[in-house]
Amino acid sequence: MNSSESFLSSLQSSQLLRLLAIGVLALLLQIPISMIAGLVTERQARRAEAVEDVTSKWGRTQQLTGPVLVVPYVHRWMETNSRGAPITREEPRHAVFLPDQLDVKGELDSESRQRGIFSVPVYELSLVLSGVFRAPDLVALGIDPKTVDWKHVHLALGISDVRAVRGQNPLTWRSGDVELLPGTGSFACGAGIHARVDASGATPLTFSLPLALAGSIGAYFTPFGRETTVALTSNAKSPSFQGSWLPTERNLSSDGFRASWSIPFLGRGFPQAWTSKSDVGDSIAAARFGVDLLEPVDHYRMAERSVKYAGLFILWTFSAVWLVEVLARVRVHPIQYLLIGAALCVFYVLELSLAEHLGFATAYALASAAVISLIGTYARAILGRTRRALVVTGGAAALYAYLYVVLTNEDYALLAGSLGLLAVVAGIMFVTRRVDWYQLGAPRPSHVEPLA
Repeated sequence: MNSSESFLSSLQSSQLLRLLAIGVLALLLQIPISMIAGLVTERQARRAEAVEDVTSKWGRTQQLTGPVLVVPYVHRWMETNSRGAPITREEPRHAVFLPDQLDVKGELDSESRQRGIFSVPVYELSLVLSGVFRAPDLVALGIDPKTVDWKHVHLALGISDVRAVRGQNPLTWRSGDVELLPGTGSFACGAGIHARVDASGATPLTFSLPLALAGSIGAYFTPFGRETTVALTSNAKSPSFQGSWLPTERNLSSDGFRASWSIPFLGRGFPQAWTSKSDVGDSIAAARFGVDLLEPVDHYRMAERSVKYAGLFILWTFSAVWLVEVLARVRVHPIQYLLIGAALCVFYVLELSLAEHLGFATAYALASAAVISLIGTYARAILGRTRRALVVTGGAAALYAYLYVVLTNEDYALLAGSLGLLAVVAGIMFVTRRVDWYQLGAPRPSHVEPLA
């Protein structure tokens, strides 16, 4: 007997060598699994391109920052030159004042736009922003009232995608209409609109600003009032409330949702007034809140998560076949293991392709049923008996049911995973507790029947 024949004989008779060979096969199957993970990433990129195509034309996620009252002034200070003589320096600055009360009422009308097989949630948002400012407290900021340029005081509102502004409604300021202008003036918050306003005198600085916007994916607000209230109604059926504050009240129904926020200024992380030398940008960004219009289940994210469990699926299924080998004294060729592994890999491609058309739950059910049926039929052929095949088929079905529970309960994924691993190890230990591993390689007596 030559060395190759001796090795094959050892591989057939030694369960330890067979177990190591099965492990090598499972590692080899990680190559197609990694390719499938790359396919999921590529499909996610395709969807991102479709979203970008729609949102770039319709309107992106809208983030409102403001309104604020911007007061330009000149800052002067004294310095000494190289000869020790005092000189006066000055530079233009501005102060930003937030409203005492900010009320936002809006109606968000959402729909889906298609790009190929991809669906993108878009909306039209009708808002009314109203409230009142106190007279600017210049002394608190160390500003000399004589240096203020009252002619260029303006109210500014930051709008993240100003291209999607609909309509030309004026600002109502102190019971009079004021024309809105593009840009945010001296308020450094990106794109937006502003209006020159009169902030002098003792009359209340009340305002009302109707605003119509188009957008997509989500809508966000910033709590710029000493007391900020936002009331939003929509026909969107699957809202995902995001940001630093969740709604104080919300009502979800088959017709859409109603949500309201009430936010005091103490918890937002930035003051009621500051100057242009203050750095409050990060605090403002962190204080935003709003709603995303998401699909109930992101099938790309679910497919990505399910691929992460592919290695365990292959090992567990191979373990079930190997246990049948051990207990029933049958032989399964490595190529047959590879074919079973290939069927397990095909599941992820089938799940992904079906989910793009049917949704995740339906796709998962169809893909798992197809693969379980394929593995069960093949196991019946290679293991010789229906009862043996049912062990493998039942194990595969339990694995797919277990994976679905893990995928749809992300918060309990670690707990479910650890319990599942414990159950599998305990099951293997239980069914092999009386196996004499040293005698497995010995020839069986002719009168002993194989295990069913």
